[in-house]
Amino acid sequence: MHRRQLILSGLAATAGASGLSACATAPAADPNYPIRSDQEAQAYSADELIAAGSRELGIAAEAIGAAIERIFADQGDRPTAYIAGEEGSGAAGVGLRYGRGALHMKDLSASQEVFWQGISIGWDVGGNASRVFTLVYGLYHPDMIYRRYPGVEGSAYLVGGVGVNYQRADGIVLAPIRTGVGLRLGANVGTMAYSRQRNLLPF
Repeated sequence: MHRRQLILSGLAATAGASGLSACATAPAADPNYPIRSDQEAQAYSADELIAAGSRELGIAAEAIGAAIERIFADQGDRPTAYIAGEEGSGAAGVGLRYGRGALHMKDLSASQEVFWQGISIGWDVGGNASRVFTLVYGLYHPDMIYRRYPGVEGSAYLVGGVGVNYQRADGIVLAPIRTGVGLRLGANVGTMAYSRQRNLLPF
């Protein structure tokens, strides 16, 4: 019996030491890139986004407010991030779009640069240079933004004089709000890829 107690005591001590070692060697979370669950993610209110969007796009709060309220109604939730930037695009059957902006999240100490490029095929003619303010849903870590998002440009609509459409992939929804000069006509189907650096190839 005495021998059995010694063995059990030794196993308990070994397990305790292993637990302490695991705790000591576990990597500390990076405060600049926290990973949060759906319940813990900090979201933006409509008022915060209207103020930021009006500033970034240089338009009246009433104009972008109508678009943001429509997006909130469509999604039934609040976004966890937004992207403010600008882009250029053109099409003659095959369309190309390139953009650059800054990703903002409440959990980030600073904004994160992001680039996007896309290609589309369809009945689409014209050119466009736009400032873009994109609401982002379902993003809980900044690096999750870097992927390809299929979208249907023909589903875009105008609200308050600005254009809105949706891109979706793996539970993340992007709602770009665009305003600018130029003309894009028609409907097309394509993809948009978001990356850490500018890519000349649109896919």
